[in-house]
Amino acid sequence: MKMTTQKTILITGASRGIGFLTAQKLVQEGHIVYAGMRDLDGRNAEAAKALKLFAEGLPGKLVPVDLDVADEKGVERTVAAIEAEQPIDVLVNNAGVMPVGLTEGFTMEQAKDLFDVNVYGVMHLTRAVLPAMRARKSGLVISLSSVAGRFGMPFFGLYCASKWAMEAYCESLHYELEPFGVESVLVEPSGHGTDLVTSAPAPGDAVRVGQYGDYSKGRDRLLGMFQGMFDQGEAITDAGNVATKILELIAMDGSRPIRTQVGQDMGVTAINEATAPIQAQLVSGLKPVYLGAAS
Repeated sequence: MKMTTQKTILITGASRGIGFLTAQKLVQEGHIVYAGMRDLDGRNAEAAKALKLFAEGLPGKLVPVDLDVADEKGVERTVAAIEAEQPIDVLVNNAGVMPVGLTEGFTMEQAKDLFDVNVYGVMHLTRAVLPAMRARKSGLVISLSSVAGRFGMPFFGLYCASKWAMEAYCESLHYELEPFGVESVLVEPSGHGTDLVTSAPAPGDAVRVGQYGDYSKGRDRLLGMFQGMFDQGEAITDAGNVATKILELIAMDGSRPIRTQVGQDMGVTAINEATAPIQAQLVSGLKPVYLGAAS
């Protein structure tokens, strides 16, 4: 892929997995990449060092930045500091957590912690970059959802809930930002070989989980199934596919699709194609009202 225009891109969750791979691909293409991650001088120091070494001699520029998406004030400070150096063209909301287990077994504290990252984290970053993007009448926000953002799945209830909420927020922004030349779009990967499986939080309420008996072992069985699939090393589960798709969306000319599915389809394309005309009809009917044309 030939890059036509250098862009300044902020990506969250760049210390590992899809975020790490995406940061690498973007800097390879000559973009200026601000790679956001928590605890830059501590547990993620090696990841930051690896990205900086990778970027040496490449046409782009890579700058690791300390960023906790759950810290609203910290997000605002980081975005302001980047904007003072270089206007942000693209935000990639990648940071996320994937709890797996019986939905009832997750405590309210766990649910709030999850939404702090998967939902409010996306809101923090998006709200921080939008004023400048709207003023410039140019900008792109890509938010990493999941196939789990389009249907409910047993043992993924909390994760699905967070992705459903995130999708509604990002899609609503898509329509509202249209007059300002800014796009909000979603990427919906299926299972890919990252550490989301091995690091998946388990339910914290052991009493509730125990009441389900052998049924509660479904978490380990599902995680084992996914890990076994990833261990086969099939191309469709290569996390690099998601990074490539993000790069393609950034380089795309013209309007981008609201949703882009990556990996094993799992029926998501059919859901998207079936609901798109219904959603479009709804928005088309409301547009004269919220634009003031009906007054």
